[in-house]
Amino acid sequence: MDARQLRYFLAVVDQGGINRAAETLLIAQPSLSQSISALERELGVPLFHRVGRRLVLSDAGETLVGPARVVLRDLEDAKASVDALKGLRAGRVDLITMPSPGIEPLTTILTSFSRTYPSVTVNAQAAFTPEEVLHAVRTGVCEVGILGSPAAVRAPELDVVALESQPLILISGPGAETPERPEIRRSELSGFRLIVSQRGSLMRTLVDEVLASGVAATIVAEVAHRTSILPMVLSGFGQAVMPSSWAPSARQAGATVHRIVPESYLHVAAVCRQSHLTPPARTLMDEARQYAERTPSAWEVPATERTRDGY
Repeated sequence: MDARQLRYFLAVVDQGGINRAAETLLIAQPSLSQSISALERELGVPLFHRVGRRLVLSDAGETLVGPARVVLRDLEDAKASVDALKGLRAGRVDLITMPSPGIEPLTTILTSFSRTYPSVTVNAQAAFTPEEVLHAVRTGVCEVGILGSPAAVRAPELDVVALESQPLILISGPGAETPERPEIRRSELSGFRLIVSQRGSLMRTLVDEVLASGVAATIVAEVAHRTSILPMVLSGFGQAVMPSSWAPSARQAGATVHRIVPESYLHVAAVCRQSHLTPPARTLMDEARQYAERTPSAWEVPATERTRDGY
């Protein structure tokens, strides 16, 4: 078993089949099939089962995925360590983030990270639930995860850095009838037209929790692509309940922002494995810890300081 075989094996896993994996690897399909067959012969077990036109991992294949990713990551780590001695700071770090934390605090963390590793490529994958993020980090698909949760993040087998707690806000377009004060009570959302994420997403869960307290708001749109929410709000089609990470871009675009009370929070954290991190990933987590140290949690900010510009 060698690194090339493991790389080919993971390509088939990630691409869902031999043909697409061969295209990604830029090799001939028969060569890839032969490599997988040779690996199976060496291990003495099938790694895939063919179901129709699809390849499905066997139990042995499922068991191999995590260790294979760790081995390849360790090889990258070894090369990166040598490159660091030579003064090189290139490479790549794989992370996975949920949409709202991907605005902030990820942008600030990556800006600081780039000062140390200006030539490192950050491959940021998307996730829509905390479970997706934790699974990607546990299995080695990504080294670092940024996630939000209705409660404090707990993952005993991973390193967890609590970054901040973002209060939910109401974003309204120009001309919308909203209170002059910087906050709005949940009961005042009755009658509003809300643009929300699709069912199953964390943000939809948070919005449903706000509406569960007897709020008679109307859901006028369920959108899969969160980037379309703000333009729809600005057009006057409806309003949106979002984490406070959206406040700066919303205000800059001309929207108004109100903190929703009683408050609900999106608790944001960074997670990584407890060992076998590449140097760029370790630095990225260090930047996350520094961000957490200099950023007060939302509930620690005195109420008198929470103005319209205080999110």
